[in-house]
Amino acid sequence: MAVWVHRLAGLTVATSSIIASAPFADAASIHTGGVSGSYYASFCPRLTEQLKASGYDYSCTASDGTVDNVSRVTDAPSDIGYGQRDVLALNARNSGGKNNFVEVRADDARECVFAVSRNKEISDFGTLSVQSEKLLFILPPKKSGSVATFEFLQKIDPSGLGRASSVSYASDTQQAIRRALGSDNTVALFVQFPDPANVHFKLIQELGGHIVPVIDQNLLNQEVGGQKVYFPQETQVANSSWLKSGSKVVTACTPMVVFTGIIQAQKTTQEEIEHSKMIAKVRAMPAGKLLPKQSLFARVIRGTRELSSVSAKKFIDISEKARAKARPLIDDAIDAAKPKTAQ
Repeated sequence: MAVWVHRLAGLTVATSSIIASAPFADAASIHTGGVSGSYYASFCPRLTEQLKASGYDYSCTASDGTVDNVSRVTDAPSDIGYGQRDVLALNARNSGGKNNFVEVRADDARECVFAVSRNKEISDFGTLSVQSEKLLFILPPKKSGSVATFEFLQKIDPSGLGRASSVSYASDTQQAIRRALGSDNTVALFVQFPDPANVHFKLIQELGGHIVPVIDQNLLNQEVGGQKVYFPQETQVANSSWLKSGSKVVTACTPMVVFTGIIQAQKTTQEEIEHSKMIAKVRAMPAGKLLPKQSLFARVIRGTRELSSVSAKKFIDISEKARAKARPLIDDAIDAAKPKTAQ
């Protein structure tokens, strides 16, 4: 009996050592977004599958989106998060958040910014920007990545979109589009993968709206950690059966990022080593292994191409001309709003 107990104790110690030396004793989380979103339903299962093959136990965890994911990864730095690079850039500007996470990989796919209006005069980002003070912006729910994108655009365009003061939030993107297309002085703005079969684009067509190209030199100049935040892309938003409208639009798209906590935030030296190994393994994974199996993203990739600087310049020039034309009026309005000094 004593021999059996001794052997059992030895087995327990050995087992404990094996568990302690495993990459993570408990399953860590990959923070995504809502359960119906692409991060949770399409991308995360592929990443967990590849991580499991490498000996890492992660599970997909629903969240409120990129902003929430940054907070969760900061609290649990061995976790992983999905997010939009522009939202990560906003977090870095607001709170030095770039020091709380590291990009593991990026640009396997891009999400694009879409502004929607029924007002034919609002046909470019420059016009949208300079008229923003007179417009009502209808956005998806407050905690969504789309709202964070809008805040980032305001921050980098303080004399334009930054002057927008009338903002309302809808229960979802479809409601935002419906409300925005009910008046000439309302605009919806949302971010998503540019799938032409998506119900949002069909709804815009049905309600007589149009997509405003979100292209501006200021946007394309933005960087975080030396990486570009936006890329000018021609995206397919309508299938070829829509004969009366162009099937493609040009707009700014931001890379999807997989990020995690910094190595120095791990609790022990061993955890730092394992975290470094995990980061290296994810970075080395072929993109094809991480893209969803279904045909949705194959269609998106086929229907999307990054514009050359020459092609993008045409849209940038249109935006800049609209800004230049309205600049005297904006300057006068800014001067009028300044407090008067005593003479």
